[in-house]
Amino acid sequence: MLEIPTDLPAELVPLSWLIGVWEGTGVIDYGDHAYTGEFTHRVSFSHDGGDYLNYSAEAWLHDADDPEARTRLVAELGYWRLALSATDADAGPGLLPAVSAPVARTADDIEGVRNGDGGFDLEVALVHADGVSELYLGQIKGPRIDIATDAVVRPASAKAYAAATRMYGLVDGHLLWAWDIAALGFELGAHASARLAKLE
Repeated sequence: MLEIPTDLPAELVPLSWLIGVWEGTGVIDYGDHAYTGEFTHRVSFSHDGGDYLNYSAEAWLHDADDPEARTRLVAELGYWRLALSATDADAGPGLLPAVSAPVARTADDIEGVRNGDGGFDLEVALVHADGVSELYLGQIKGPRIDIATDAVVRPASAKAYAAATRMYGLVDGHLLWAWDIAALGFELGAHASARLAKLE
């Protein structure tokens, strides 16, 4: 049973079905890098009272000969939020405080920012443990999220990685997830997918 928290800021209500820790297995196949067997993926979405969700994820491969052995694949941290224009009531940039009193948005305010497709525009900022940063733009429409990179920044030490798309969907109480990438000289194509069950 999916439980939606009742203490959320209005800005998080469209994203509320994501909140929790999800874990499951999936497959990897990209370019000439095909892997047999599955990987395990754990994703966490949480909130701390702000108008965004905190995100963390990690994945690892398992050794078919040693079920206890695993090889870490990726670790990510980030923030997910509706694409709402900043106002004088918002802090920033940097440590600059807001210059006017905050005004809590209502459910009606959020309904008023639906896009032409009936969903909500979304911004997702992610940082990978290898130093790659991604800014995704897209939309959430009911129990489906489609996002694509607007910008990818990587240090000289990172492998070539140019673009990505991700899709998330809530199906039969599970979080289905797919990630397409353009990397290592290959065009944008299917890379990984998984089915995750909610742990908490």
